Amino acid sequence: MNNVTLIEHTPNPERTVALAARLCYSPSSINDLRDKLEASDIEAFLDKIMSLGHHSVLEHASFTFGIEGISRVTTHQLVRHRIASFSQQSQRYVSHKENFASIMPDTIAGNPDARQIFTDMSGVVHKAYAQLVELGIPAEDARYILPNATETKIIMTMNARELLHFFALRCCQRAQWEIHRMSDEMLRLVKKVAPVIFRAAGPGCVGGPCPEGKFCCGNTVEVRAFYKNLE
Repeated sequence: MNNVTLIEHTPNPERTVALAARLCYSPSSINDLRDKLEASDIEAFLDKIMSLGHHSVLEHASFTFGIEGISRVTTHQLVRHRIASFSQQSQRYVSHKENFASIMPDTIAGNPDARQIFTDMSGVVHKAYAQLVELGIPAEDARYILPNATETKIIMTMNARELLHFFALRCCQRAQWEIHRMSDEMLRLVKKVAPVIFRAAGPGCVGGPCPEGKFCCGNTVEVRAFYKNLE
């Protein structure tokens, strides 16, 4: 199971977004707007601008996650989200000679024969990697034999607008299982600090018809209920 933490975020993210949005429609100075912005106004105003699709102001709030215990399979998917910043543990400078960990899918872990195959092959790869390093092969070249299952860690920063798009894609039941689990954990964390912004966050079917068309999972009602009650 991956370990996701919310390392940092914009202080008072919803107040920041509401202030930016109100500025667009007001002749008042920024200081005056800050003084007048009440907590009750923030929720109502955020609901209004989000219902109108005025999502550019969401880019003023950013969230930084620390993610450990995931595979290179998942980080290869993650970095496809271009409106984000990533810092990943390097296989060039961090050697796996002494410590090689891999992520085993549940489908393999639950099948004794498949699990044994996976474990044996991981051992073979680890041994071969260590032998290459001992022969003087640089870690940056020895890593070429490492599998996609190799465990890694990454720090990622996204703004609120991109996170909503990220959740729409990666919280979907059809998303690959590992990034799906990670996305659910990320959503739980940001809901605690920005509940209004992420109130309706989740897969595309949460706020409308399933965007997957004929590939729909068929569980729209259950999915909507899950994300409505996600805490």
